[in-house]
Amino acid sequence: MESEWLIILSILLPLIASVLIVFSDKHPNLRESITLVTASLVAILVCTLAFRLQAGEIPKMELLDIAPGISLSLYIEPLGMLFALVAGTLWLVTSIYAIGYMRGHHEKNQTRFYAAFAIAISSTLAAAFAGNMFTLFLCYEILTISTYPLVTHAGTPEAKRSGRIYLGILLGTSIGFQLLAILITWSVAGTLDFTHGGILAGKLDPAYAGILYALFVFGVGKAAIMPFHKWLPAAMVAPTPVSALLHAVAVVKAGVFTILKVTIYIFGSDFILQAGASDWLIWFAAVTILLASLIAMTKDNLKARLAYSTVSQLSYIVLGALIATEISIQGASMHIAMHAFAKITLFFAAGAILVAAHKTDISQMHGLGRAMPITFTAFTVASLSIIGLPPFGGMWSKWYLAQGVVQTEQWILLAVLMISSLLNIFYLLPIAIRGFFAKPHTGEQYTEIKEAPKPMLIALSVTALASIALFFYPDPFYNLAASAAKGH
Repeated sequence: MESEWLIILSILLPLIASVLIVFSDKHPNLRESITLVTASLVAILVCTLAFRLQAGEIPKMELLDIAPGISLSLYIEPLGMLFALVAGTLWLVTSIYAIGYMRGHHEKNQTRFYAAFAIAISSTLAAAFAGNMFTLFLCYEILTISTYPLVTHAGTPEAKRSGRIYLGILLGTSIGFQLLAILITWSVAGTLDFTHGGILAGKLDPAYAGILYALFVFGVGKAAIMPFHKWLPAAMVAPTPVSALLHAVAVVKAGVFTILKVTIYIFGSDFILQAGASDWLIWFAAVTILLASLIAMTKDNLKARLAYSTVSQLSYIVLGALIATEISIQGASMHIAMHAFAKITLFFAAGAILVAAHKTDISQMHGLGRAMPITFTAFTVASLSIIGLPPFGGMWSKWYLAQGVVQTEQWILLAVLMISSLLNIFYLLPIAIRGFFAKPHTGEQYTEIKEAPKPMLIALSVTALASIALFFYPDPFYNLAASAAKGH
């Protein structure tokens, strides 16, 4: 089958599945089978496309002409393939996890959950394969709207309030800043096509490059740069499978992915460095890295702590993009994948603790690791990967990011990365230590607590093992990140 059709199928299959899921409302086993089969097929499709890209195929499709220089188009390049590979494969793992979680936690409106989830994955893959900024923006907005029902899934006043914050910040930034940046880019360059080396050099006055770049950076609210980050902690009111994939992988990574695409294919790293477009923006990313880590340390609710950890880790990727050297962009691209596998494991563990022990606060987890050793071992592995220690995959992306900082001799930024890693230790490892070694509170017994349902354990074990495997074999993501950074 031609690669163009594989792209179309990978986007259409989740949409078709969402319709079938709605019609199988009264048949839970059928509904979940549709989800698993579709997720498996999508994983196979994105892996096949990755192999073909590595073999030299570069499929591109023009679907619809909108106006001169604006079209709806799909195109596979290394960075988009990396993002699609992460989202496509982790959907399958999360689907397995979701079955155990939704049943074990006796969640309502499960049909709506699975259907909305499938639509969100479709828009994520379409964004990954977008051939120009117009297509990416359209898919970005569809992703925001399709995940709103997932954020408000519980239907409580708190969920509805969180949903309003979610939509308000994400739509407000994208329409107020990003859309304006896209219109300016089109008027200046006459095109929105993603082009190696960028489309603005020689067409945009360098004096205005910093302003336009800022409109893009702050217009991508999903990247959670402060002060436009509050939607992410608010969205933690969603069920844990939503927090795990959409708010640790797909939604947030769509944000930093968009900033990387703008950096590489709209501005071009050479133009950014020559114009000094990112000189002051870098400090917003640096402050977000440190401040979000400090806030994470104050949170007793486990998902809230993980949410602020994600805010911090996303700014690692933004920082790599803003430094705009080949090695920093490579590190930022790799961090999309390395952080995804580790952070999804942490959220999986948080959900497992909720289902099995009905606990959400870290202060309630004394000795719980001895009752749930698989869950807490996976949590420990993922924590060490987030920190960036060997032998865990997170080490590689942080290593290349640090090299990018050293290359530009920005020693304050190197200190930011080092301090942040220390803060990672302080807000993650005590959770595992408390779980394994602390004594339960007086009168509290864990004799009745067992591990979460098997589908949940399988999923968190797979992603934890992947975080180890990516240290020894990072090649699939390393090669794609290196190709994207070099403009190949």
